[in-house]
Amino acid sequence: MKKLISTPSRTKKILDQFNLRAKKGFGQNFLVDPVIVEKCASMAHAESAVIEIGPGIGSLTEALCMHAKKVIAFEVDKDLMNVLADTLSDYDNVEVILQDFLECDLEQVVTDLKQQYGSVSVCANLPYYITTPVLFKIFENLDISYITVMVQKEVGDRFAAKPNDTEYSALSVEGQYLFDIKKLFTVPGRSFNPSPAVDSVIIQFSRKENDKSNQEIQNFFTLVRACFKQRRKTIYNNLKEYLQDGQLATQALEKAEIPSNKRAQQLSIEELERLFEVLQ
Repeated sequence: MKKLISTPSRTKKILDQFNLRAKKGFGQNFLVDPVIVEKCASMAHAESAVIEIGPGIGSLTEALCMHAKKVIAFEVDKDLMNVLADTLSDYDNVEVILQDFLECDLEQVVTDLKQQYGSVSVCANLPYYITTPVLFKIFENLDISYITVMVQKEVGDRFAAKPNDTEYSALSVEGQYLFDIKKLFTVPGRSFNPSPAVDSVIIQFSRKENDKSNQEIQNFFTLVRACFKQRRKTIYNNLKEYLQDGQLATQALEKAEIPSNKRAQQLSIEELERLFEVLQ
């Protein structure tokens, strides 16, 4: 019986066999802790269809294949396609797509999976350099109920951040607006090959009930991102740039009862929602 991909010895064997080294440009760190991999997959609500971003050599993918009816994995590194074809050859419920996840038609992918398998979740060890845009993209798809991701600890802190916290950002607002967020567990740097200098955390997002349409949510998020665009600027200055109208910005802030000299970092989700309603 083959050892799991996520065991240190099998990972080393695969890396040697294909003469591979982790590519910094793709933020690659290969998971070498089978306990964490299994724990992550088993808690990911991945029993139907699951989407993975950045499968690497297939450590987490393999565990997801054992839990899910269907696994769709997006990989951007063409050098890993032959590797994954080999390491995942025992599983017929996985499809690896050579494409940048940020460029895929996620709506179509999720619609097709939902039609065939009933529900869709996301589970991934996200490369640090694309964590924020990937999550922004996933957040906007209302048919994804659960997102379980491994992220660097500082990114995890941003999700729990409150107004006036240094880490409070557009990502904090969007995450908390749409999801109940909980930290499942910490993943030490030694669980990866190569070992990063910082620890990671596994965060799970469970989607809240929301009566807003997808378009309304996207419009709200566009406003939120505009308000946080220049963090040092006041809400008035960011809003003026977004609306391209200083007078309209002043009127909107007055009506929403938000002082124009505040920064976005000081505003609660409720205040930002109020501003959005006024602008509607």
